[in-house]
Amino acid sequence: MICRCRFPLRRLALALVPALVLGGCGGGEESARPSASSPDAAAGESGDLARPVATAAPPLLETGRVEDVVLITIDTLRADALGHSGGENVAETPAIDRLAAAGRVYTDAHAHSVVTLPSHANILTGLYPYQHGIRDNSGFVLPEAIPTIATHLTTAGFVAGGFVAAFPLDVRYGLGRSFEVYDDSYRQGDNLTEFVIPERPGPEVVAAALDWWRSREGRRRFLWIHLYDPHAPYEPPEPFLSRYPENPYLGEVAATDAYLRPMLEEVTADGAPPALVVLTADHGESLGEHGELTHGFFAYEPTLKVPLVLWAPGLTAGQTAEPARHVDILPTIVEAVVGEVPAGLPGRSLLHPLPDAGALPSYFEALSPNLNRGWAPLRGVLKDRSKFISLPLPELYDLDSDPGEQANLVREDRRRTKGMLELLPSESVWPPDRGAVSTEEQKRLEALGYLSGSAGEAETYGPEDDPKNLVALDGKLHEVINLFHRDRLAEAEALAREVVEARPSMALGWTYLSQVLLEDGRLDEAIPVMREARERGAASPALTRQLALSLAEAGRSREAVELLAPAAGTGDPDVLNALGLVLSEAGDQRGAREVLQRASDHVPQC
Repeated sequence: MICRCRFPLRRLALALVPALVLGGCGGGEESARPSASSPDAAAGESGDLARPVATAAPPLLETGRVEDVVLITIDTLRADALGHSGGENVAETPAIDRLAAAGRVYTDAHAHSVVTLPSHANILTGLYPYQHGIRDNSGFVLPEAIPTIATHLTTAGFVAGGFVAAFPLDVRYGLGRSFEVYDDSYRQGDNLTEFVIPERPGPEVVAAALDWWRSREGRRRFLWIHLYDPHAPYEPPEPFLSRYPENPYLGEVAATDAYLRPMLEEVTADGAPPALVVLTADHGESLGEHGELTHGFFAYEPTLKVPLVLWAPGLTAGQTAEPARHVDILPTIVEAVVGEVPAGLPGRSLLHPLPDAGALPSYFEALSPNLNRGWAPLRGVLKDRSKFISLPLPELYDLDSDPGEQANLVREDRRRTKGMLELLPSESVWPPDRGAVSTEEQKRLEALGYLSGSAGEAETYGPEDDPKNLVALDGKLHEVINLFHRDRLAEAEALAREVVEARPSMALGWTYLSQVLLEDGRLDEAIPVMREARERGAASPALTRQLALSLAEAGRSREAVELLAPAAGTGDPDVLNALGLVLSEAGDQRGAREVLQRASDHVPQC
């Protein structure tokens, strides 16, 4: 197996000492949240949500004809941003539009998660997030017992290649299993003092994928390409920046279409082996609707609705309004290849039209605000174009009459509200049973582009914890990042202090304030801030590590060692790596080498 992967090294804020680079791959520096041990067990207890509807209709594609499979996931792509969508503000997307014109387009397709890692886990496993166990962008690892599309297709004789563009899909999270090549060669360096996610541009991802595709000619191929470019910050290259000066997000979408063109042209060319192409997004982007600037905060249609296009020679083409879900993608691909759908999955094969276009419900969740900020967890369900959102202030919308989700029907339609509430699967209740969680479990939650941190879990949540009442605070968090990138550190500091004062229990505010102070070179002020966060119980594991590294930088290495030593027994490579660095600063080179070797040993090898 070829596996291009690394484990990023934690550095001192100002690169104080040389570091031993840890090599390795595979998820595992932290244990996953509880999840089913097998797909059959995972899918068996969710009522209507886990019971696909069988149909006798002839398939839209004769099974067994497909020789290759290409799955394309575009990060943060709104369903109404593509040219063929008919939206009011669309990008020029001729390559994707040609695929859609010759393929099958699902105009009512939905994700189940609104951040990158869990959404891709949903797609690749065909399971809901509460079934496979990945609930946020970090702190969770896919259990080895759960198969993915790559598992099913390699069993059928395919060779699998995955090419991903950004850190949330790092091999450590377990999605790379069964791939011959899992290429996550994005830029390294996820320093705590940066508000960015390591990523690589689309042209590099597509070029690497094309090289692999051509080198495996003559074999049955499964290729997964993930492009991250539409994700914030929106900085399209020329000529797309000039074409969309007032809407750089659309510029990013148009650029992404151009990046995909050579791949799509090669796969769909006359004479090419017959391939099934599936193109979708992990989630959308709010762009200010409902007060949400980006995504991950709410689960309204701008972020939950996704584009979904299927293309294959002989596939019945056209647009359909029948509901489709991310959990339907795996059954569709596997049936197209082997002729039958794996048992025990909640999804259905889209190769069979539904007898009743509104028959299947769909579960969704947005847990990042709960995990990272301590706000109320958001869960919900869609059925028959009704949408229910479970929060302290619950919401019910009729998407046919109210596509903008402006008229909350909870009070006036209590019967429908009750029926939708009963559809919420009991297994999705958050948090899961603490008795099943390892005492050594630590949540990483450091994907800073998603405003991640860590938070304690409350027993109950009230209206004051409802994200709708905290959206202004979310806006301030985003503005801190915006000011930081524009090097307006004094304003960023002032705003971060407002956040800390407004919600002192939220670890993220303390983290952001510390980051700004460190970037401004005010180490002597950042250290007390991080200490106060710890005293208040509002320090994430990442902030604790940064405090230790900052203490070492300030010449207080012994304090740093004492801070990290109690956590060294967890085997967390991040903790061990930081401990090795501070031991080195304290003059204990032998101890540093031993700890760094232990860190290396704890990184699973490919």
